[in-house]
Amino acid sequence: MKRTLLPSQQRTLSAFGENMKYARLRRDFSSEQVAERAGISRNTLIKIEKGEEGVAIGFYFRVLAVLGLEKDLLRVAKDDELGRKLQDAKLTVKERASKK
Repeated sequence: MKRTLLPSQQRTLSAFGENMKYARLRRDFSSEQVAERAGISRNTLIKIEKGEEGVAIGFYFRVLAVLGLEKDLLRVAKDDELGRKLQDAKLTVKERASKK
């Protein structure tokens, strides 16, 4: 059974694809150029730029690399504020500092 994205998740993926399209246009690359350099079909690039969920993340990465934006993926969850708060909530407070 195929699971679909929640509407908010689909909006996020669509915005991601749209941002990639704008990055391509700012660089004055045609869709054919980017697709060829990424080793994907033009139809796959169009799906990426529309934020379709069935496209493998590796293809998204290839397009980001062509655009010189592959390092942007390293920013994902870099400053995980919620995760840090959850982690801190689980920490127990010691009675006294440890001896060194």
